[in-house]
Amino acid sequence: MTALSPEEWQAVALSLRVALWATSVSLPIGIFVAYGLARWEFPGRQLINGLVHLPLILPPVVTGYLLLISFGPTTPVGQWLGQFGIVFAFRWTGAALAAGVMAFPLMVRAIRLSVEAVDPKLEEAAATLGASRLWVFLTITLPLILPGILAGAVLAFAKAMGEFGATITFVSNIPGQTQTLPSAIYAFLQIPGGETAALRLVVISIAVAMGALILSEVLSRRIAKRVAGK
Repeated sequence: MTALSPEEWQAVALSLRVALWATSVSLPIGIFVAYGLARWEFPGRQLINGLVHLPLILPPVVTGYLLLISFGPTTPVGQWLGQFGIVFAFRWTGAALAAGVMAFPLMVRAIRLSVEAVDPKLEEAAATLGASRLWVFLTITLPLILPGILAGAVLAFAKAMGEFGATITFVSNIPGQTQTLPSAIYAFLQIPGGETAALRLVVISIAVAMGALILSEVLSRRIAKRVAGK
């Protein structure tokens, strides 16, 4: 019951790899988008906001299909990226892309709420002293929204670890290549006697998710206390 097979270890390792890449790559973009939606007024703002949150509303299979027809090997974008050796369809990189897209709304929402909680007068005061927008963001806004950034990153990581529908539609379920934890659990449940292996992976999924949430809570409190000067 406790010993994982090589196939199960592959699924665990691939899930961690996919979740880490999905979170790391999308985090800078998420911070930029969240700040823009919270602070800037521009034409199409509501449209951008809707597109960002669309993966939360669409069935995951639909999102996976849209990724497939956008980044598939026979599509214009897929062929262009292929010239540089970048392939998403039926590769672990595609699993990371799908997981990042599905987790992006949760990340942006957490960071945006954190930005909106910062008093704009603090930023305006720094600007009146001659600080550039970038310097104001780096020295005033960023330290204050660190708890929100951390919360968004952890939510995105947990969501990426558990992503299934978009991933299996976009990159299939290939053991050792695209088979993540949810895909492996699904595969084990389809074969006789696979319930034990599926249960082991379920326990690991719960442990990783709970561990990430607890770590996020602890670090968020420490960062908040440090920002408050306590």
